[in-house]
Amino acid sequence: MRTEAEDQLARQFAKVGSDLPGKGWVPAARKDAIIRFGGAGLPHRRIEEWKYTDLRAAIKSAFAPAGASARKVDSALLAEALGPDMAALDCIRLVLLNGRFVASAVPDGHEPGSTWHFSPLAKVLDKPGYEWVQEAFAMVDDDRLAVRAINTAFVTDGIALRVAAGAKLDLPIHIVSITDADEPVAVATRNLIRIEAGAKVTVIESHVGLSEAAVMRQATSVTQIAVGEQAEADHIQHLAGGADVTHLGQWDVELAESAIYRGFQLTAGVGLARNDFRAGFTGPDARLDLSGLMLGRGRDHIDTTLVVDHTTTGCESRELFKAVLDDRARAVFQGKVIVAPEAQKTDGKQMAQALMLSPDAEFDSKPELEIYADDVACGHGSTAAELDPDMLFYLRTRGIPRDEARALLIQSFAAEALEKIGDVAVREAARAVTLGWLEGLR
Repeated sequence: MRTEAEDQLARQFAKVGSDLPGKGWVPAARKDAIIRFGGAGLPHRRIEEWKYTDLRAAIKSAFAPAGASARKVDSALLAEALGPDMAALDCIRLVLLNGRFVASAVPDGHEPGSTWHFSPLAKVLDKPGYEWVQEAFAMVDDDRLAVRAINTAFVTDGIALRVAAGAKLDLPIHIVSITDADEPVAVATRNLIRIEAGAKVTVIESHVGLSEAAVMRQATSVTQIAVGEQAEADHIQHLAGGADVTHLGQWDVELAESAIYRGFQLTAGVGLARNDFRAGFTGPDARLDLSGLMLGRGRDHIDTTLVVDHTTTGCESRELFKAVLDDRARAVFQGKVIVAPEAQKTDGKQMAQALMLSPDAEFDSKPELEIYADDVACGHGSTAAELDPDMLFYLRTRGIPRDEARALLIQSFAAEALEKIGDVAVREAARAVTLGWLEGLR
């Protein structure tokens, strides 16, 4: 039986599909995606990877794609959407508004050229020389099909970014996706990032809404990153928006020989968020370090699901995720590390931890290891606990008020995850977002 939301998505595509960007191979790819979605439908709890996040039950209606916004992108709008600290970052900023590229801000001396280059995705979907974009849109029939199909069918824009071999960018590239609407809308964006051999870069993604737009919003975002041989990439996501937001995100990362990838996901106050991460090693001796902080209150539902696939020798992976949950918030961590028979000398560690601030909060954790090699060092763990009453009492006996003592303990718990962010300025901006969220607990 098809749900109303599934039927609405099909009707909306029939209405707007021909007006979406791209010619050549693109219309056929979009049509194939919506057909595949029609066959699969929204994922539900009978699918193992979605047992904790039943989209068929959670999504009752599918909203129409957002129209272009008339808002001008300036410092005031960025501060409103991102918060003052994140908006003040010294960076190369690329801005999408309602799923359309609208502005870039590039400091002097960092202009696109031989070291790095970007294009709005809508302009290169069918452009010669961008065949790799078409390859990135290939569909795979797995548990991620539904979200990927919705994104492929409705994607309006994104960023196609290339960092040239050997380039060392000393400023982060901040891709900002802002939703501005006064009625329920949907947004679909995709970012394709190629970091060539020996390059080094920090990429930040923010998916946010304007504070005055307290309306229901649905978003799908896909980010695909290829990290070349001996290249180094830091990748940070900042996801916010409020209790009325549904955000379904997918990250795909490929690491070539001796590549280094450090990813961080900060989710702070989103009604329903699914952060789906898949990583594969295409060359030996690569390193992956993925971490995140999930901050939920009210009835927020934050799901982090990841698969790290070790298929070659000598690679290392680390995953650390923390959740702070109040009221009836729920966090999900599903982490699977797969070690193929040929992936000898693999070193993989995984940890998920939750701090429960309410007896009604819920943390579902399912760490998994599938090991088919015999010369490996792999392990995983998971914990959930309340604030330590002895530590709280100790701080209060030192004259610290209860609310401040409680905040200090929460900050201490979150700090281990935040310290994973290598760029100091970005780390402090993420810390400010965390502190702002904590203020809402008092």
